[in-house]
Amino acid sequence: MIHGLTTASLALLDRLSQTAQKHPKRITAAVAAVLLTGGGGAFAVASLGPDAADLPTKLVSYPVESLAENLSLEALEAPGFSLYRSEQTRSSDTAESLLQRMGVADPAAAAFLRADNTVRQNLLGRAGRLVSAETTDDHSLVRLTARWAPDDSGTFRRLVVERKGEGFASRIETAPLTKGTRLAGGVIRSSLFAATDAANIPDAVAMQVAEIFSGNIDFHRSLRKEDRFAVVYETLEADGEPLRSGRVLSTEFRNNGKTYEAVWFQEPEASKGAYYTLEGESMRRAYLASPVEFSRVTSGFKTRMHPILKTWRAHLGTDYAAPTGTPVRTVGDGVVEFAGVQNGFGNVVFVKHRNQHVTVYAHLSRIDVKNGQSVEQGQTVGAVGATGWATGPHLHFEFRINGQHQDPQTIAQQSEAAAPVSAAARPAFQRLAAAMRTQLSSADLIQQASAQ
Repeated sequence: MIHGLTTASLALLDRLSQTAQKHPKRITAAVAAVLLTGGGGAFAVASLGPDAADLPTKLVSYPVESLAENLSLEALEAPGFSLYRSEQTRSSDTAESLLQRMGVADPAAAAFLRADNTVRQNLLGRAGRLVSAETTDDHSLVRLTARWAPDDSGTFRRLVVERKGEGFASRIETAPLTKGTRLAGGVIRSSLFAATDAANIPDAVAMQVAEIFSGNIDFHRSLRKEDRFAVVYETLEADGEPLRSGRVLSTEFRNNGKTYEAVWFQEPEASKGAYYTLEGESMRRAYLASPVEFSRVTSGFKTRMHPILKTWRAHLGTDYAAPTGTPVRTVGDGVVEFAGVQNGFGNVVFVKHRNQHVTVYAHLSRIDVKNGQSVEQGQTVGAVGATGWATGPHLHFEFRINGQHQDPQTIAQQSEAAAPVSAAARPAFQRLAAAMRTQLSSADLIQQASAQ
């Protein structure tokens, strides 16, 4: 019986083989259909037809008319293109070093920059100016443009060096700056400036943030790793490129689990604006936390070894380390009581405030006010120096109440806040605060996305 089945099977396979040779595609499709529908499982299907490599081939060719038959070889070459690059100028720049850093290989352009008076006076040796270059694909200079803002007039200067025929020409133009807005955020790893540098936030903006929250956060001692901040600030742009930073419009800082927020707002009838919490409370206090923007405290209000007299004496103020020439500002509104030279103070300014409060600014390299002059909070009264009894450049700052010395940092923190947003301006402020909340949230999301 088994032998019979085997013989029948062989006969069937022989017939299938003959049929497959005549109709390979039909048989292959039929077998595949049976296996896929009737087996209920997965199968590998082998074609029963011949190997495609063994099938005969036929080469068919047709003449095709060239689309470029009548074009010259030059017309078939790849078209030229322009290259662009931007840099910041350095004080050490020469014509060659500047062009090399910008990827320009053009001896004629370098010779022109060296010889042109306009270029020498406004570009070479001038640090911090935004410069861009347009070149051909072989790195020859087409146009070089430098932009800078010489003052606070709201305009900027534009130096243009442009190829004209076989040579170059230069010109100076003046154009208005335009205002833009930027959102940014960061995380504290070591310091505020390290975090803002990592987020490409200008130092001027970082200093504003530190100033805004100086009454809430001690940026010298209270920062914690993983503290976060977000900021919305103005940019002053030239031809669409940010040339300098402007005012911080709103900012948020999360320090040690607590969140602080601030927004810039100017009431319709007010002469100047100020920073407020998003609830409308003033961030401005009667006294600034420091007379020097974001400087380092080297000696506090305590007993210490006097650096010159070499005896233990009470240090009746706070010393701030800063380079000579750093601006010194009055911490509050008042009147200059004395401006001149006095004993160990050297160049010194005394400012009298209300309630018999007096502040002292000593060891100045210069004095910018005079006796009897009215000054506003934040106004420059002089510059850091080392006059009088000083071992190096720093500011000695004192706070006196009724002639008694007080800890300046304690007084600043305890000083009363200014008035909140008025009832009349409250609706406009609330609309602004809502918009700023949205922007600060967006800035925080941008920072988180960039960190991933």
